[in-house]
Amino acid sequence: MSYCNAIEAMQQGDKKALHKNYHDHYYGFPLHDDHELFCRLVMEINQAGLSWETILKKEASFRKAYSNFNIREVAAYTESDRERLLADAGIIRNKLKINAAIENAKVILKLQEEFGSFEKWLEHHHPKTKEEWVKLFKKTFRFTGGEIVNEFLMSIGYLRGAHAENCPVHQQILEKKPMWANK
Repeated sequence: MSYCNAIEAMQQGDKKALHKNYHDHYYGFPLHDDHELFCRLVMEINQAGLSWETILKKEASFRKAYSNFNIREVAAYTESDRERLLADAGIIRNKLKINAAIENAKVILKLQEEFGSFEKWLEHHHPKTKEEWVKLFKKTFRFTGGEIVNEFLMSIGYLRGAHAENCPVHQQILEKKPMWANK
């Protein structure tokens, strides 16, 4: 399941529609598929230093470039794949971010072996404060600073803050039982 219908929104030429779709249907909603969790992590890493709009516009290109975020396939990428990604104008061509995606896929494979899934690894460590999550992510993954970890965890329902309590989407998220509501 794609967390953003970026192409459709951009064809309409409406930046607000792009953000609204993400806000109303994806941001803060719990994710349970390891490939989509990996996708969200890669997208958050790539957003560092850029606008979220830039990332949403490139989501389809990211999916194509990174084998639809198939963790096993990305973990097996070779040097020629790294070169292919660095030459792909449809994505963010940053060597550190590309290397992080590939190396983090390898880490997730190990977490899947040990815990059964990336999601179960996250559940195993829940609940944590933002600071505790940041420390864990920095120890476990590449290119995961405080803001990246915070946005990743808010976007998948592990930390509060994706929506204000008076936002209509907040109630929808509560009905989906985000992890922060399970404290």
